[in-house]
Amino acid sequence: EVQLVESGGGLVQAGGSLTLSCAASGFTFDDYGIGWFRLAPGKEREGVSCISKSGGSTYYADSVKGRFTISSDNAKNTVYLQLNNLKPEDTAVYYCVADAPPYYCSGMRGEYWGQGTQVTVSS
Repeated sequence: EVQLVESGGGLVQAGGSLTLSCAASGFTFDDYGIGWFRLAPGKEREGVSCISKSGGSTYYADSVKGRFTISSDNAKNTVYLQLNNLKPEDTAVYYCVADAPPYYCSGMRGEYWGQGTQVTVSS
């Protein structure tokens, strides 16, 4: 059974930083695309970032490029999303998602979802 468990959200002032973690289990970590969606009230779902271990690549939405960094620790089957220089418009529930191959990091399907973690950025 695929499981994705997020942690690390919280309340932060604009300009601050947070690190989100996604602990994955139930599948071969290197084979899947793992990334982050965010959902905010009144806004469309946004694919924020993705990491492809098999392809050795990462993807970032234009809205977060240069501020967010995705990484992974294979020994811990965990993906991290470092959020820097946060803005109020980054406020959302962040979901860790995974897609079985074949997948495209720039257009993840969101085949599997974690429970989500709230990120709130105050101005």
